[in-house]
Amino acid sequence: MPRSATEPALDLRPVLNWCISQAEPMLRTLRHSVEIESPSQSKTAVTRVAEFFARELKRTGGKVQTYRHARAGAAVAAEFWGAPRQPQPILLLGHTDTVWDVGTLSQMLFRVERGRAYGPGILDMKSGLIVGLFAIRALRALNIKPRSSVRFFLNADEETGSTAFRSALLREARRARACLVLEPAAEGGAVKTARKGVGVFTLAVRGRSAHAGINPAAGVNAISELAKQIARVESFARPAAGLTVNVGVAQGGSRSNVVPETASASIDVRVERARDGDWIEKKMRSLKPILRGARLEMTGGMNRPPLERRRTAALFECARGLASQLGFALHEASTGGGSDGSFVAALGVPTLDGLGGVGDGAHARHEHVLVRELPRRAALLAALLATI
Repeated sequence: MPRSATEPALDLRPVLNWCISQAEPMLRTLRHSVEIESPSQSKTAVTRVAEFFARELKRTGGKVQTYRHARAGAAVAAEFWGAPRQPQPILLLGHTDTVWDVGTLSQMLFRVERGRAYGPGILDMKSGLIVGLFAIRALRALNIKPRSSVRFFLNADEETGSTAFRSALLREARRARACLVLEPAAEGGAVKTARKGVGVFTLAVRGRSAHAGINPAAGVNAISELAKQIARVESFARPAAGLTVNVGVAQGGSRSNVVPETASASIDVRVERARDGDWIEKKMRSLKPILRGARLEMTGGMNRPPLERRRTAALFECARGLASQLGFALHEASTGGGSDGSFVAALGVPTLDGLGGVGDGAHARHEHVLVRELPRRAALLAALLATI
């Protein structure tokens, strides 16, 4: 995947120096994007930040397309270097939505303290979008042309399952020869070479109500049935193999003197291997009632495949070599969180994740990025775009 032996080696010093020279513009652009709050559930808010990035990508020379949806905010695609030597593009992948409600900014003001920039969504993942934007600007400023075109896709609802623009995302993925995902780095700046697949199931139980004092035997206790089913579901976990099951929400009943007629539970499943996702789907859907007269309904399922390391190994080795040339050591990590990169890798496309900002506190009140790392991450991404 790196440049062939007949091509001259790329001197990365000008790339790094240019990115360092852009530290202040990077921070200003990052602040602007963070101060456009964009929770997934607000179509208006997500569209507003999508339009901001569409303008920035157009200013950078991209051929920009905006996708609209009846339910979700807008998604954006941009293409650079449209007359490539390689017919298949490199896909840069990110998302504009965050987990923070509109109004959070008044309690989590954008600020820079001791080399850390804070704000809602700054790590996950507006800093990654800024890294991608300035990596492209670096190559254009230095007249370095990648061997293939670059497609930059900004999804609008990644935090809630990537349903609105899933078909557009998969279209982009099927065209690509490699995918670089701008989700935040793991601890210490490590890139992510493996992610767990994610499933969300809902188990609904229907029993039969009755008076708890006068005739309890006439009822079928939905909460009792649910409790028994939860014990069964938890037995499906295989932590040593990376398969975890968590019952995160359970509810049911109406009052203490009524045999409860309904109950339900929300179940989170994580898997390291695709075949384990298939297995747990079958196990969940094979559940049968334990109490006579109870009925079960299982909905949901696996909604993100795992990112398996075999899809990332070659790109990681390339990135590690480029990082060394840039003067730092790059490590790899695995994570239990989901990413759109998993959809791409499941199609057989080489994918490397975690190339965005370096920091801590994703989805937490102390969410922040290390300001000094932004130019270095942009330089690494630019080097990858120019090399693979």
